[in-house]
Amino acid sequence: MPHRAFIGIGSNLGDRAGNFREAISRLSALPMTRPVRQSSIYETEPVGDVRGGGPFLNGVIEIETEFEAATLLNKLLGIERLMGRRRVRGRKPHARGPYRPRVIDLDLLFFDKEVIASRNLQVPHPRLHERRFVLIPMSELAPSLVHPTINRTISELLSALKAPGRVTLMRADQLRPEAARRAMLTR
Repeated sequence: MPHRAFIGIGSNLGDRAGNFREAISRLSALPMTRPVRQSSIYETEPVGDVRGGGPFLNGVIEIETEFEAATLLNKLLGIERLMGRRRVRGRKPHARGPYRPRVIDLDLLFFDKEVIASRNLQVPHPRLHERRFVLIPMSELAPSLVHPTINRTISELLSALKAPGRVTLMRADQLRPEAARRAMLTR
């Protein structure tokens, strides 16, 4: 029986929309994995101590996969590497800042209703309940999903969130490559 997973996607370097499309394509091409739904894409200011880079594009994709959580995480890290992401050597994927700009960031947010706390993997993602840029796209896909350790729905977590943060819905015409080229020419 396939597992249900939600993956957060973010990019703030280079062709952010192109990076997003490439990540979705690579996720969709994984064997034994099927994309189910994708949230809208949002532009957000960096959270935490991000050194360099501009605003992020963020969203969430829901997938079904035959992979176990640890294997799926390794696949996500492999996609990040293929797309040019360089992690700090020896740093755990969920370690706190300072953060670096990212060509692509793929976070395993939820994996079925599992709670996993290992050296390299924490599911649910340990800070998703603090991040508007995760909760807003998650609320599009699964507003009634209950966080297995906090015992509140995504909608409840979003309503209770006090952290500031601008999250702007991106229009489709803002995400096309020709729109990006036009924007570059008008600067």
